[in-house]
Amino acid sequence: MTEPYDRTRRDRESESSESAGRLAADPDPGAGSSDSDLEDARENVFDGWPSSEDVSAFVAKAPEAEPERDAPAVPTRVPFSTALEPGEEDEPAASVLGAGTAEAVDDAPEGPAEPESDPEPEPEPVALLDPAQVSHEHAPGELEVPPGYGVLEGVPDGSRRAVGIVVSRFNGEVTSRLLSSALAELERAGVAQGAVTVMPVPGAFELPIGAMALARTRRFACIVALGCVIRGDTPHFDYVASEAASGLQLAALETGVPVSFGVLTLERADQAEARLDKGAEAARTALEMADLFSHLRAAAAR
Repeated sequence: MTEPYDRTRRDRESESSESAGRLAADPDPGAGSSDSDLEDARENVFDGWPSSEDVSAFVAKAPEAEPERDAPAVPTRVPFSTALEPGEEDEPAASVLGAGTAEAVDDAPEGPAEPESDPEPEPEPVALLDPAQVSHEHAPGELEVPPGYGVLEGVPDGSRRAVGIVVSRFNGEVTSRLLSSALAELERAGVAQGAVTVMPVPGAFELPIGAMALARTRRFACIVALGCVIRGDTPHFDYVASEAASGLQLAALETGVPVSFGVLTLERADQAEARLDKGAEAARTALEMADLFSHLRAAAAR
C-alpha cells in the first residue's frame, strides 16, 4: 500500500510544479490552455486503471477449463410383460428356479414334529336347581336368645282378637289370592270369621290411609295390609312402592296398633305365583305383634 500511494503523491506534486511553471511563463492562458487541461483531467481519471495490454496478458495466463467428462450411459428400462409370445408355454417352477434349487427344496430335512396337545377336558355339567327350592330373600335359621335373659315374645294367637284387613283392588288377580291366603291363616290361628273386617281400597298408594283409619277406631288388635305393585316402563313403581311402605309404617307408629306389610313389589307379573304365601305371612306377623303388645301391657301393669 505504501509504494503506490507514494508514487501517486509524487506524480501529483510534479504536476503541480509543472502547472506553476506554465503559469509563470504564460500569465494569461487563453483558449489553448483548455486542451492541455482536458488532457490532464483524462490522465487523472484513468490513472491506476489496468491497460488493455495488461488485461490481455492476464487472460492469456489463465488455466484452460477442463473438458466435461462424458456422463455414464443410463441403461434403458425394458417394460416387463407377463404375456407369452405365440408358441411359448409356461415353464414349471423347478425350471425357473433351477434344478439344483428344486433338489435342495425336496431334500430339505424335515424338522421335529410338534407334539400333539392334550384335548381340553370338557366342563362338568352344572346341576340346575329349581328356583322354588332356592330363596334369595332371607337367610335360613331361627333367632336364638342365650339362656338367663328375660324374653318378652308373642305368638300368632287369634283367639279373642279382632283383625282388620285393608287390601288394594289394583292387580286384583294377585291381591285376591293374597287375601285368600291371609284369611286361611287367620282361621288356622283361631280368629273367628266374624272378628275379621276387610276394607278394599283402590290401589297400593291408598293402603296407608286405609290402615290408619282402621287402627284409629281402636276396634282391632292388628291390621293386615295386602297389595301388589308391578314395575312398568315408568318410575311409577318406585314412587308407589316406597310411599306404600313408609305410609303403612307411619300408620303403625302414629296409632300404636301393629300394621303388617303384605304388599308384593314385583319386576314381572309371573313372580307373584311363588310369593302368594306373603298373605299368610302378613297375617301371622300381625297376630304375633298383637299378642306381643298384649304381653307388654300386662307386664307393665304388674
